[in-house]
Amino acid sequence: MPNLTLTFTIDINELVQVGDTLYYANTANHTLANGEAQPFSSTIVEIGAITAVDYSANTITATIANTTPLPTSSSFILFGKDNRANMASLLGYYAEVEFINNSTSKAELFSVGSEVFESSK
Repeated sequence: MPNLTLTFTIDINELVQVGDTLYYANTANHTLANGEAQPFSSTIVEIGAITAVDYSANTITATIANTTPLPTSSSFILFGKDNRANMASLLGYYAEVEFINNSTSKAELFSVGSEVFESSK
């Protein structure tokens, strides 16, 4: 598969990393029969896996299939994380939490939250 390198005029999101998936959507407007401009409604197109990110040069390189249409200069570029590696839910059977206040002044705890789900019966 060939590589596609995109150069941006603004800083790249610091969360973009090698292994993420790069996508684009066309954002150009089109004109209706009555002359009214309407935003272009496009599907999101997957470019491919990100293989390099250069934050100083504001470039992202990704693999792209030969059959994938190239994004235009007005395309909206976005990225997605692999959900298997970037989970934000609890892992394991239990959790233990200890709150310690090392201050000599009074402190109040207003709220504590947790995520709980039943995985099997």
